[in-house]
Amino acid sequence: MTSVTALPTPEPTGARRPTPRQYLMCRPDHFDVTYVINPWMDASTPVDRALALAQWETLRATYERHGHRVEVIDGVPGLPDMVFAANGGLVIGDRAISARFANPERTAEGPAYHDWMSARGRYQLTAASETNEGEGDFAVTRDHILAGTGFRTSRTAHEEVAEFFGLPVISLDLIDPRFYHLDTAVMVLDGTIAYYPAAFSGESARLLARMYPDAIIATEADAEVLGLNGVCDGYNVFLSDRATTLPDQLRARGYNPIGIDLSELLRAGGSVKCCTLELHRAGTVLDSSAA
Repeated sequence: MTSVTALPTPEPTGARRPTPRQYLMCRPDHFDVTYVINPWMDASTPVDRALALAQWETLRATYERHGHRVEVIDGVPGLPDMVFAANGGLVIGDRAISARFANPERTAEGPAYHDWMSARGRYQLTAASETNEGEGDFAVTRDHILAGTGFRTSRTAHEEVAEFFGLPVISLDLIDPRFYHLDTAVMVLDGTIAYYPAAFSGESARLLARMYPDAIIATEADAEVLGLNGVCDGYNVFLSDRATTLPDQLRARGYNPIGIDLSELLRAGGSVKCCTLELHRAGTVLDSSAA
């Protein structure tokens, strides 16, 4: 399959400009599907770890080629899902909270990410006391944090995050098990979002419609291939190359979609955003000029 990343990146047009970001990723050295905790997983078919590594390396190189800094945490044997770094916690400025996973198979990932954050010596760090799967269910926007609940992260975790960061948190109810984390149903863009309304309760979908009247509405076909599990730097949007309609919708809004093939990692229910924990700079929320 030919990826959009093979094509030259056009110069930004209009008001949209990329801003340098800092990401944390984890190489899939121990990636596997040995248990089933979401509808994507099938433990009966062996994974191609070499392919997963190659696809992951392409994603990291793509970020770096577009001016972003990538730090890498060492994976831990026996934690095959640790590659999905977005779930490891939430970092904004000099404050960080490490994850507390819902499923026992992933419990040890929380302390692993906590230890990495602690070793950096640059964070006021706490471990979540409530069930909290990091950026899997917390999406940082210009004005607030969108927070998902219903499958993995508890509503009380929303309260804990709001208090710890001193920032407004908007709770949203997820109802479709295919979209078990918020980052499978919402992608934060530059001042707006793209999302799939049917992933949410009626009340939450109506709330998003009121908050983001200019949002991009994703098709079910694109949502089903985790097309919304992407990362935006203000201009470039890194997303699954399996999305078909969403790239054109993004181009129409002045963004530059960059397709990434993560088909092997998709077998465990993760794509671009799942592999990417953004280390948000101070001022990200309530400051539209921040990176």
